[in-house]
Amino acid sequence: MENSIKEQLIQWAEEYNDPKYFQEDPIAFPTKMAAKYHKGECSLADVEITALIAAHLAWGRRAMIVRDCTRALDEMNWQPYDYVMAGDYRDENASLHRTVKWSEFASICRNLKTVYSETCSIEGFTNGEIRCRIYGRKEDPKAPDKKINMMRRWMVRDDGKVDLGLWKNTDKKDLLIPLDIHVYDEAAALGLTSRKQKDIVTVREITDAFKEIFPDDPCKGDFSLFGYGVTHGR
Repeated sequence: MENSIKEQLIQWAEEYNDPKYFQEDPIAFPTKMAAKYHKGECSLADVEITALIAAHLAWGRRAMIVRDCTRALDEMNWQPYDYVMAGDYRDENASLHRTVKWSEFASICRNLKTVYSETCSIEGFTNGEIRCRIYGRKEDPKAPDKKINMMRRWMVRDDGKVDLGLWKNTDKKDLLIPLDIHVYDEAAALGLTSRKQKDIVTVREITDAFKEIFPDDPCKGDFSLFGYGVTHGR
């Protein structure tokens, strides 16, 4: 990687790893819950559930994501763990967010009730376990798992800026870049990948490119790509 590109990526990461760019963003929801957690007003599970729901709805226009995450948390009365464990879910065919129906939301809540009946935290879950046991998806070893990797970044990175740093037993150097079409286009434009497939192999290739720059914290590169998107008309 050319030094000029490295320097630019470092500059973007430093500039855009700033809460002011993420006020109207899905991470705002687990951030709000984490503030309650630090005051002793809710549990780690409350933050995890909020992060899982926000990540699941994190596709499309930001304003729509924020609107619909708010709808989901309002339905839970901003007490997601209590809502999940009570077992009385909004379960109907109407849309919660784009193609995600309230019935899918209810199915995730049922899965979460089973999970939290067995454990107090999902930190130790693999991507495959979160994908299948919580989100109810089919097993897919090639999937990029964007929403799961994004949720992991939120929960693990601990520089005290945008991300929450609540999962203490996971090393941030093991995180993977959350890959969607925008992130792929930005990474490809910067020469971080030449692959056409948007799969887990490409995720690892982009992550490895960022390990050259941020060896102990490759997902800091996610802010570099956000910066590229902002400066190039994302």
